[in-house]
Amino acid sequence: QVQVVESGGGKVQPGGSLRLSCAASGSIFSINAMGWYRQALGKQRELVADITSGGSTDYADSVKGRFTISRDNAKNTVYLQMNTLKPEDTAVYYCNAEITVLDYYNDYVDVAVWGQGTLVTVSS
Repeated sequence: QVQVVESGGGKVQPGGSLRLSCAASGSIFSINAMGWYRQALGKQRELVADITSGGSTDYADSVKGRFTISRDNAKNTVYLQMNTLKPEDTAVYYCNAEITVLDYYNDYVDVAVWGQGTLVTVSS
């Protein structure tokens, strides 16, 4: 059993900052890519940023220059530093991790694990 748990959401004024964290735990062999997605009310879930195990990153155009994704492989944790927040950043933010686990048959399999989400509200 593996899981990821997000933390760090909340309400902030426009122009403010927040830092999200996501920690993976359980019977983990290795963690490949980790990423942050968000879903605003009435909209589809979209990729915000992701990072490979080697540290390569990718960002949505809407957050480039404002958000920074990073990870601590020793802690199985990924972070999202969000600066200069805008009202349009308001959404539930979800963590996703691609994790290699050992299954019941002792085979290595890759699973995609989602967190429960954390709400970020940008409002004055």
